[in-house]
Amino acid sequence: MEPQTKRQRIDESGSSKQKPEASRDLYLDTINRHMLDFDFEKVCSVSLSHLNVYACLVCGKYYQGRGKSSHAYFHSIHKDHHVFINLHTLKVYILPDNYEVHDPSLEDIKYVLNPTLTKSQVQNLDTNLNPSYDLNNKKYLPGFVGLNNVKANDYVNVVIQALVHIPPLRDYFILEDFETQEKSQLVTRFGSLVRKMWNPRAFKGQVSPHELLQEISGASNKHFRLTEQSNAIDFLSWFLNALHRDLGGTRKKNSSIIHRIFQGEVQIESQSVGPGGASNEEENKISVFDEGREIKTSNTPFLFLALDLPPAPLYQDEAEKNIIPQVPLTTILGKYDGKRIQETADQKRRYQITHLPQYLIFHIKRFDKNNWTLEKNPTIVTFPIKNLDMANFTTDPNAKSLGTHYDLLANICHEGKPEPGQGTYKVHVHHRGTEQWYQIQDLIVEEIMPQMIFLSESYIQIWERKQE
Repeated sequence: MEPQTKRQRIDESGSSKQKPEASRDLYLDTINRHMLDFDFEKVCSVSLSHLNVYACLVCGKYYQGRGKSSHAYFHSIHKDHHVFINLHTLKVYILPDNYEVHDPSLEDIKYVLNPTLTKSQVQNLDTNLNPSYDLNNKKYLPGFVGLNNVKANDYVNVVIQALVHIPPLRDYFILEDFETQEKSQLVTRFGSLVRKMWNPRAFKGQVSPHELLQEISGASNKHFRLTEQSNAIDFLSWFLNALHRDLGGTRKKNSSIIHRIFQGEVQIESQSVGPGGASNEEENKISVFDEGREIKTSNTPFLFLALDLPPAPLYQDEAEKNIIPQVPLTTILGKYDGKRIQETADQKRRYQITHLPQYLIFHIKRFDKNNWTLEKNPTIVTFPIKNLDMANFTTDPNAKSLGTHYDLLANICHEGKPEPGQGTYKVHVHHRGTEQWYQIQDLIVEEIMPQMIFLSESYIQIWERKQE
């Protein structure tokens, strides 16, 4: 029989072998969640490489690799920071000892890095009335979070805010796994941003679109930059077409979710202006088609409709300067009633919508560029928040069964001077569960009364067809 003391030494030595295992968890206490920001492009802060990048969970910096000659390895020795997460595989390692850690306390970090929502969670997004709380116990509402203006990307921010509140588009980009499908980085990063904006377990109540902005700059050949303000409608047009293309869309109808929810069709009747036509119209002040001449008819698909504002008064006295011209939305929509004729160069044209999409995008043309400068029309467009009737502007055979009434979903407005960098963009979106409207300008999210929305200089609007 072994002596008691010997058995005790064996037990102690056996337990000592387990100590390194237990000590692994000690390093997890050094993790500083307040320093973690996974919104930025996943590149090594030293080598600027995208390959095999790890985030230090102590200071939040990105480093490449974990081998003995890697930047992450040197960082762990020099700074005494030991916990790293692979930004792609989400595996957590201790350096320089180089072993993997499995611990339930790391799940919140992995979720923030790659938030995922179930189908049932997505179905309840619009009815969820419960606020979430960030690391500082500050309240925020998922989906209604500010986007960081890195330098001059407010024109991108408002478009993103509007698009992520379109339910079928939002749900599609939240639920699809674009990395597995090997879609483009533009599609993948937009999907990631949508999930982060609707994340109910975020560490902070705002998101930086830095990764998406970098990809937008590259994919557009530097046409849209984060250092220079561009036009929001130009970006929206490019972005929707780029997403359509990268999702495998073609010229065929409904070949991507972009065309399925946004694409409509307009019929254009055009006629060449004959000799002397212009002088006759100046005398009569009425533009009509000459029935004796050929009238060409074509059907053209659209993703958004351009609406022309009446010219602003050129000369005003002191009293009139305080009066801002107004025009009802239905008046400028009259362009598409199939009767009103417009002249462009040597052409007369009239328009009528032959297919109404599920979501209508209006571009209210405020900016006019001449030979000298860029001018802005300050006319206020008045409109109803709900029940805009499009029946007078369409010959769509399915209009009666699908419905012609639309509710406002998002309103993008421009304030200030028209030159790049001289004005600011804001967006109005509403919560379906509470019917509360919010005004979002970059990081600022505030409640707004619906009666105040049409007082802004609306530039882009998105309308949703009501279910009849």
